[in-house]
Amino acid sequence: MKRILASAFLAASFVVAAPLVAQQANTNAAQIEAGAYRLDTSHSLVRFTVDHFGISEFFGTFPGAAGTLSLDPKSLSATKLDVTVPVSTVSTTNAKLDEELVGAEWLDAAKFPTMRFVSTKVVKTGASSADVTGNLTLHGVTRPVTLKATFKAAAVNPMNKAYTLGFNATGTIKRTEFGVSKYAPLVSDETVLSITAAFEKQPS
Repeated sequence: MKRILASAFLAASFVVAAPLVAQQANTNAAQIEAGAYRLDTSHSLVRFTVDHFGISEFFGTFPGAAGTLSLDPKSLSATKLDVTVPVSTVSTTNAKLDEELVGAEWLDAAKFPTMRFVSTKVVKTGASSADVTGNLTLHGVTRPVTLKATFKAAAVNPMNKAYTLGFNATGTIKRTEFGVSKYAPLVSDETVLSITAAFEKQPS
């Protein structure tokens, strides 16, 4: 009886899983569906990396980003991107350090709870890449930043049936220019931002 139940369970699992593995993503950026998109918060992440005393690289993450994207592959220069990230979510897997980073000597999350990036210019640099320049507001300071973005793929999410775009992006800022100067330059001023983002198309 147990063997029969186990076989039935495996068969049912295969039936459920099969449609999920059958999904095929489209990596052709020219075929992206134009429209308005909303950031999929659960599947997007901002990571920062600094040099730690010249000994090693150290990184952490900012989960919980939210935002919107307006995109038409035939008119890429008209792209509009607006993303806000809560700084209080910073995670380094070190609880003591996380508490320090949200404090007044670092990010001061109580006074400046979010960082925000609003695009001002998008320039195509390749078949699936673009430079996205915009204003980054962090720690109460706004400065221009350019992100090098790469389109990964588009597909219908098999779980929620939403047409979804995937992107990766990188950029470098000097944290002291935003007033975050603790331990600089022993902990590097240059901070690398690495972003993975999924955007779901909204009903027109």
